Amino acid sequence: MTSAWKGLAEQGQSLWYDNVARPALESGLLERLMEQDNVTGGTSNPSIFSKAVLESDLYDDDIASAPSDDTPQNVFERCAIADIRRACDLMRPVWERTEGQDGYVSIEEEADMAFDQERAVTRGHELKGLVDRPNVMIKVPGTAEGVAAFRQLTREGVSVNVTLLFARERYREVAEAYIDAIEERVDAGEDVSSISSVASFFVSRIDAQVDKRLPEGSPLRGKAAVANAKLAYADVYLPIFTSERWERLAKAGANVQRALWASTGVKDPSYSPTLYIEELIGPKTVTTVPDATIDAFREAGTVAPTLQRDVDGARKVLADIAEAGVDLDEITAELERAGVQQFEEAYDKMIEAIARKREHIAVS
Repeated sequence: MTSAWKGLAEQGQSLWYDNVARPALESGLLERLMEQDNVTGGTSNPSIFSKAVLESDLYDDDIASAPSDDTPQNVFERCAIADIRRACDLMRPVWERTEGQDGYVSIEEEADMAFDQERAVTRGHELKGLVDRPNVMIKVPGTAEGVAAFRQLTREGVSVNVTLLFARERYREVAEAYIDAIEERVDAGEDVSSISSVASFFVSRIDAQVDKRLPEGSPLRGKAAVANAKLAYADVYLPIFTSERWERLAKAGANVQRALWASTGVKDPSYSPTLYIEELIGPKTVTTVPDATIDAFREAGTVAPTLQRDVDGARKVLADIAEAGVDLDEITAELERAGVQQFEEAYDKMIEAIARKREHIAVS
Protein backbone atom coordinates (compact mmCIF):
# COMPACT_ATOMS: atom_id res chain seq x y z
CA MET A 1 0.00 0.00 0.00
CA THR A 2 1.33 3.45 -0.94
CA SER A 3 2.03 5.66 2.05
CA ALA A 4 -0.32 8.63 2.39
CA TRP A 5 2.75 10.76 3.11
CA LYS A 6 3.80 10.63 -0.53
CA GLY A 7 0.88 12.88 -1.44
CA LEU A 8 2.35 15.85 0.45
CA ALA A 9 4.88 16.65 -2.26
CA GLU A 10 2.05 17.24 -4.75
CA GLN A 11 0.76 19.95 -2.40
CA GLY A 12 4.18 21.59 -2.14
CA GLN A 13 4.87 20.40 1.42
CA SER A 14 7.97 18.53 2.65
CA LEU A 15 8.05 15.88 5.36
CA TRP A 16 10.94 15.97 7.84
CA TYR A 17 11.62 13.35 10.51
CA ASP A 18 11.53 14.84 13.99
CA ASN A 19 13.71 12.30 15.77
CA VAL A 20 17.19 12.31 14.23
CA ALA A 21 19.60 10.48 16.54
CA ARG A 22 21.65 7.30 16.51
CA PRO A 23 18.80 4.78 17.02
CA ALA A 24 17.12 5.88 13.76
CA LEU A 25 20.48 5.82 11.96
CA GLU A 26 21.81 2.50 13.25
CA SER A 27 18.54 0.66 12.64
CA GLY A 28 18.18 1.97 9.10
CA LEU A 29 14.87 3.57 10.06
CA LEU A 30 15.69 6.96 8.56
CA GLU A 31 16.58 5.40 5.22
CA ARG A 32 13.34 3.38 5.23
CA LEU A 33 11.31 6.50 5.97
CA MET A 34 12.97 8.27 3.07
CA GLU A 35 12.03 5.44 0.75
CA GLN A 36 8.61 4.53 2.14
CA ASP A 37 7.24 7.92 3.16
CA ASN A 38 9.28 10.42 1.14
CA VAL A 39 10.97 11.95 4.18
CA THR A 40 13.25 14.67 2.80
CA GLY A 41 14.83 16.20 5.90
CA GLY A 42 15.28 15.85 9.62
CA THR A 43 15.53 17.69 12.91
CA SER A 44 17.05 17.08 16.31
CA ASN A 45 17.03 18.88 19.64
CA PRO A 46 18.35 18.34 23.17
CA SER A 47 15.28 16.34 24.18
CA ILE A 48 15.73 13.93 21.27
CA PHE A 49 19.41 13.37 21.99
CA SER A 50 18.78 13.07 25.72
CA LYS A 51 16.23 10.30 25.18
CA ALA A 52 18.56 8.48 22.79
CA VAL A 53 21.52 8.61 25.19
CA LEU A 54 19.45 7.59 28.21
CA GLU A 55 17.44 4.81 26.58
CA SER A 56 20.00 3.11 24.34
CA ASP A 57 23.55 1.79 24.56
CA LEU A 58 24.47 3.10 21.12
CA TYR A 59 26.63 5.87 22.55
CA ASP A 60 28.42 3.73 25.12
CA ASP A 61 31.47 2.94 22.99
CA ASP A 62 32.04 6.63 22.28
CA ILE A 63 31.62 7.41 25.95
CA ALA A 64 34.01 4.63 26.98
CA SER A 65 36.71 5.62 24.48
CA ALA A 66 36.74 9.30 25.46
CA PRO A 67 39.91 10.54 27.21
CA SER A 68 39.53 10.55 30.97
CA ASP A 69 40.10 14.29 31.17
CA ASP A 70 37.45 15.08 28.55
CA THR A 71 34.24 16.75 29.70
CA PRO A 72 30.81 15.14 29.24
CA GLN A 73 29.89 18.19 27.14
CA ASN A 74 32.70 17.46 24.69
CA VAL A 75 31.80 13.79 24.56
CA PHE A 76 28.23 14.62 23.71
CA GLU A 77 29.24 17.18 21.11
CA ARG A 78 31.30 14.59 19.23
CA CYS A 79 28.42 12.11 19.35
CA ALA A 80 25.87 14.65 18.15
CA ILE A 81 28.09 15.95 15.35
CA ALA A 82 28.71 12.39 14.14
CA ASP A 83 24.96 11.70 14.05
CA ILE A 84 24.10 14.92 12.23
CA ARG A 85 26.87 14.40 9.68
CA ARG A 86 25.57 10.91 8.96
CA ALA A 87 22.01 12.15 8.56
CA CYS A 88 23.18 15.00 6.31
CA ASP A 89 24.99 12.49 4.12
CA LEU A 90 21.81 10.43 3.79
CA MET A 91 19.87 13.56 2.79
CA ARG A 92 22.58 14.90 0.48
CA PRO A 93 21.01 13.39 -2.70
CA VAL A 94 17.74 15.19 -1.85
CA TRP A 95 19.61 18.45 -1.34
CA GLU A 96 21.38 18.04 -4.68
CA ARG A 97 18.25 16.98 -6.58
CA THR A 98 16.25 19.96 -5.27
CA GLU A 99 19.17 22.38 -5.77
CA GLY A 100 19.30 23.26 -2.11
CA GLN A 101 15.55 23.65 -1.62
CA ASP A 102 15.23 20.56 0.60
CA GLY A 103 17.28 17.78 2.18
CA TYR A 104 18.36 19.61 5.35
CA VAL A 105 19.11 18.27 8.82
CA SER A 106 18.99 20.60 11.83
CA ILE A 107 21.22 20.63 14.91
CA GLU A 108 20.29 22.88 17.81
CA GLU A 109 22.45 25.24 19.79
CA GLU A 110 22.57 24.78 23.55
CA ALA A 111 19.58 26.39 25.24
CA ASP A 112 21.69 28.55 27.55
CA MET A 113 22.54 30.70 24.52
CA ALA A 114 18.91 31.55 23.80
CA PHE A 115 19.19 34.98 25.44
CA ASP A 116 22.72 35.87 24.35
CA GLN A 117 23.01 37.09 20.77
CA GLU A 118 26.81 37.17 20.64
CA ARG A 119 27.27 33.64 21.97
CA ALA A 120 24.49 32.32 19.72
CA VAL A 121 26.18 33.76 16.64
CA THR A 122 29.58 32.36 17.63
CA ARG A 123 28.10 28.93 18.35
CA GLY A 124 26.17 28.94 15.08
CA HIS A 125 29.39 29.33 13.11
CA GLU A 126 31.12 26.70 15.29
CA LEU A 127 28.40 24.10 14.69
CA LYS A 128 28.32 24.78 10.97
CA GLY A 129 32.09 24.23 10.81
CA LEU A 130 31.98 21.10 12.96
CA VAL A 131 29.26 19.40 10.93
CA ASP A 132 30.87 20.61 7.71
CA ARG A 133 28.00 19.68 5.42
CA PRO A 134 26.24 22.06 3.00
CA ASN A 135 22.81 20.76 4.02
CA VAL A 136 23.04 21.41 7.75
CA MET A 137 20.79 23.97 9.41
CA ILE A 138 21.63 25.49 12.77
CA LYS A 139 18.67 25.69 15.13
CA VAL A 140 18.38 28.96 17.03
CA PRO A 141 15.50 29.54 19.49
CA GLY A 142 13.13 32.34 18.44
CA THR A 143 13.64 34.55 21.48
CA ALA A 144 14.21 38.26 20.88
CA GLU A 145 17.97 37.69 21.17
CA GLY A 146 17.67 34.58 19.02
CA VAL A 147 15.98 36.54 16.23
CA ALA A 148 18.83 39.06 16.28
CA ALA A 149 21.36 36.21 16.17
CA PHE A 150 19.45 34.60 13.29
CA ARG A 151 19.55 37.82 11.32
CA GLN A 152 23.31 38.12 11.80
CA LEU A 153 23.96 34.47 10.99
CA THR A 154 21.91 34.72 7.81
CA ARG A 155 23.78 37.87 6.83
CA GLU A 156 27.01 35.93 7.36
CA GLY A 157 25.91 33.02 5.18
CA VAL A 158 24.63 30.43 7.69
CA SER A 159 21.41 28.48 7.03
CA VAL A 160 19.22 28.67 10.14
CA ASN A 161 16.16 26.90 11.50
CA VAL A 162 14.49 29.39 13.87
CA THR A 163 12.74 27.20 16.42
CA LEU A 164 10.32 27.52 19.34
CA LEU A 165 8.00 29.96 17.57
CA PHE A 166 4.51 30.29 19.01
CA ALA A 167 3.36 33.88 18.49
CA ARG A 168 2.47 35.28 15.06
CA GLU A 169 4.13 38.60 15.82
CA ARG A 170 7.38 36.87 16.74
CA TYR A 171 7.11 34.94 13.48
CA ARG A 172 6.70 38.25 11.66
CA GLU A 173 9.95 39.49 13.27
CA VAL A 174 11.69 36.33 12.06
CA ALA A 175 10.42 36.63 8.48
CA GLU A 176 11.36 40.30 8.32
CA ALA A 177 14.81 39.58 9.77
CA TYR A 178 15.36 37.03 7.01
CA ILE A 179 14.34 39.53 4.34
CA ASP A 180 16.61 42.21 5.85
CA ALA A 181 19.64 39.91 5.95
CA ILE A 182 19.13 38.55 2.44
CA GLU A 183 18.58 42.05 1.09
CA GLU A 184 21.85 43.23 2.62
CA ARG A 185 23.70 40.38 0.93
CA VAL A 186 22.07 41.06 -2.43
CA ASP A 187 22.83 44.79 -2.21
CA ALA A 188 26.44 43.95 -1.37
CA GLY A 189 26.70 41.70 -4.41
CA GLU A 190 27.06 38.55 -2.29
CA ASP A 191 25.66 35.10 -3.07
CA VAL A 192 22.29 34.20 -1.54
CA SER A 193 21.49 31.01 -3.43
CA SER A 194 23.37 28.82 -0.94
CA ILE A 195 21.42 30.11 2.10
CA SER A 196 18.20 28.49 3.22
CA SER A 197 15.96 28.84 6.27
CA VAL A 198 12.83 27.56 7.94
CA ALA A 199 10.73 29.13 10.69
CA SER A 200 9.55 26.40 13.07
CA PHE A 201 6.08 27.29 14.30
CA PHE A 202 4.97 25.03 17.17
CA VAL A 203 1.43 23.73 17.12
CA SER A 204 0.12 21.20 19.65
CA ARG A 205 1.58 22.90 22.74
CA ILE A 206 -0.73 25.85 22.09
CA ASP A 207 -3.85 23.69 22.23
CA ALA A 208 -2.58 21.99 25.39
CA GLN A 209 -2.41 25.35 27.17
CA VAL A 210 -5.53 26.95 25.69
CA ASP A 211 -7.65 23.87 26.42
CA LYS A 212 -6.71 24.07 30.11
CA ARG A 213 -8.29 27.52 30.25
CA LEU A 214 -11.53 26.57 28.52
CA PRO A 215 -14.49 24.86 30.20
CA GLU A 216 -15.14 21.16 29.70
CA GLY A 217 -17.10 20.55 26.52
CA SER A 218 -16.19 23.89 24.93
CA PRO A 219 -16.37 23.67 21.11
CA LEU A 220 -13.22 25.81 21.04
CA ARG A 221 -11.07 23.06 22.49
CA GLY A 222 -8.52 21.72 20.04
CA LYS A 223 -9.07 24.67 17.67
CA ALA A 224 -6.57 27.35 18.73
CA ALA A 225 -3.36 25.78 17.39
CA VAL A 226 -4.59 25.20 13.85
CA ALA A 227 -6.21 28.65 13.73
CA ASN A 228 -3.00 30.28 14.98
CA ALA A 229 -0.89 28.47 12.37
CA LYS A 230 -3.31 29.25 9.53
CA LEU A 231 -3.21 32.95 10.37
CA ALA A 232 0.58 32.86 10.64
CA TYR A 233 0.64 31.64 7.06
CA ALA A 234 -2.13 33.93 5.78
CA ASP A 235 -1.10 37.11 7.58
CA VAL A 236 2.69 36.77 7.78
CA TYR A 237 4.11 34.28 5.31
CA LEU A 238 2.00 35.11 2.26
CA PRO A 239 2.19 38.93 2.42
CA ILE A 240 5.93 38.96 3.10
CA PHE A 241 7.01 36.30 0.62
CA THR A 242 4.81 37.48 -2.25
CA SER A 243 5.75 41.16 -1.90
CA GLU A 244 7.63 43.15 -4.55
CA ARG A 245 10.52 43.44 -2.13
CA TRP A 246 10.80 39.68 -1.89
CA GLU A 247 10.35 39.14 -5.63
CA ARG A 248 13.43 41.27 -6.27
CA LEU A 249 15.43 39.07 -3.90
CA ALA A 250 14.04 35.88 -5.43
CA LYS A 251 15.17 37.03 -8.87
CA ALA A 252 18.66 37.42 -7.38
CA GLY A 253 18.58 33.74 -6.38
CA ALA A 254 17.23 33.94 -2.83
CA ASN A 255 15.46 30.93 -1.36
CA VAL A 256 12.16 31.53 0.37
CA GLN A 257 12.08 30.93 4.11
CA ARG A 258 9.56 28.13 4.50
CA ALA A 259 7.11 27.87 7.36
CA LEU A 260 7.66 24.65 9.30
CA TRP A 261 5.02 23.04 11.51
CA ALA A 262 6.62 21.56 14.63
CA SER A 263 5.16 19.80 17.67
CA THR A 264 2.67 18.00 15.44
CA GLY A 265 2.02 15.04 17.73
CA VAL A 266 -1.28 15.51 19.58
CA LYS A 267 -1.14 15.97 23.35
CA ASP A 268 -4.81 15.06 23.95
CA PRO A 269 -5.51 11.39 23.11
CA SER A 270 -9.13 12.24 22.31
CA TYR A 271 -7.97 14.17 19.22
CA SER A 272 -7.19 12.49 15.93
CA PRO A 273 -3.46 11.63 15.84
CA THR A 274 -3.30 13.19 12.37
CA LEU A 275 -5.08 16.44 13.32
CA TYR A 276 -2.11 18.78 12.97
CA ILE A 277 -0.98 17.18 9.72
CA GLU A 278 -4.28 17.14 7.85
CA GLU A 279 -5.26 20.70 8.77
CA LEU A 280 -1.99 22.37 7.79
CA ILE A 281 -1.10 21.11 4.32
CA GLY A 282 0.00 23.85 1.95
CA PRO A 283 2.70 25.01 -0.48
CA LYS A 284 6.20 26.08 0.50
CA THR A 285 5.87 24.52 3.96
CA VAL A 286 7.46 21.71 5.94
CA THR A 287 5.86 19.44 8.52
CA THR A 288 8.07 17.71 11.09
CA VAL A 289 6.72 14.51 12.51
CA PRO A 290 7.55 12.09 15.36
CA ASP A 291 7.35 8.32 14.95
CA ALA A 292 3.81 7.73 16.21
CA THR A 293 2.37 10.40 13.93
CA ILE A 294 4.28 9.06 10.94
CA ASP A 295 2.72 5.64 11.50
CA ALA A 296 -0.79 7.02 12.01
CA PHE A 297 -0.84 9.20 8.91
CA ARG A 298 0.80 6.57 6.72
CA GLU A 299 -2.14 4.25 7.27
CA ALA A 300 -5.09 6.62 7.37
CA GLY A 301 -4.03 10.14 6.46
CA THR A 302 -6.00 12.36 4.10
CA VAL A 303 -4.08 14.71 1.81
CA ALA A 304 -5.82 17.92 0.73
CA PRO A 305 -4.83 21.61 0.42
CA THR A 306 -6.17 22.66 3.81
CA LEU A 307 -3.78 25.38 4.98
CA GLN A 308 -5.55 28.20 3.16
CA ARG A 309 -9.03 26.81 3.72
CA ASP A 310 -11.50 28.76 5.88
CA VAL A 311 -9.10 31.46 7.07
CA ASP A 312 -12.09 33.55 8.17
CA GLY A 313 -13.15 30.66 10.36
CA ALA A 314 -9.70 30.66 11.95
CA ARG A 315 -10.05 34.36 12.74
CA LYS A 316 -13.40 33.70 14.40
CA VAL A 317 -11.94 30.87 16.49
CA LEU A 318 -9.24 33.13 17.93
CA ALA A 319 -11.72 35.96 18.46
CA ASP A 320 -14.06 33.59 20.34
CA ILE A 321 -11.17 32.30 22.44
CA ALA A 322 -10.26 35.87 23.40
CA GLU A 323 -13.91 36.59 24.23
CA ALA A 324 -13.84 33.53 26.50
CA GLY A 325 -11.12 35.27 28.51
CA VAL A 326 -8.12 33.31 27.21
CA ASP A 327 -5.07 35.49 26.54
CA LEU A 328 -3.20 33.85 23.65
CA ASP A 329 -0.35 36.38 23.80
CA GLU A 330 0.28 35.47 27.42
CA ILE A 331 0.22 31.77 26.56
CA THR A 332 2.65 32.05 23.66
CA ALA A 333 5.09 34.11 25.72
CA GLU A 334 5.02 31.52 28.48
CA LEU A 335 5.45 28.68 25.97
CA GLU A 336 8.57 30.35 24.60
CA ARG A 337 10.11 30.59 28.06
CA ALA A 338 9.07 27.04 28.96
CA GLY A 339 10.41 25.67 25.68
CA VAL A 340 13.88 27.07 26.31
CA GLN A 341 13.81 25.74 29.87
CA GLN A 342 12.69 22.29 28.70
CA PHE A 343 15.58 22.02 26.27
CA GLU A 344 18.04 23.22 28.88
CA GLU A 345 16.80 20.63 31.37
CA ALA A 346 16.99 17.88 28.74
CA TYR A 347 20.57 18.85 27.92
CA ASP A 348 21.58 18.89 31.59
CA LYS A 349 19.93 15.49 32.13
CA MET A 350 21.84 14.02 29.20
CA ILE A 351 25.18 15.43 30.40
CA GLU A 352 24.54 13.88 33.81
CA ALA A 353 23.75 10.55 32.15
CA ILE A 354 27.00 10.63 30.19
CA ALA A 355 28.95 11.37 33.37
CA ARG A 356 27.25 8.46 35.19
CA LYS A 357 27.95 6.08 32.30
CA ARG A 358 31.61 7.08 32.30
CA GLU A 359 31.85 6.39 36.02
CA HIS A 360 30.19 2.99 35.57
CA ILE A 361 32.48 2.05 32.67
CA ALA A 362 35.55 3.13 34.64
CA VAL A 363 34.57 0.96 37.62
CA SER A 364 33.76 -2.09 35.52
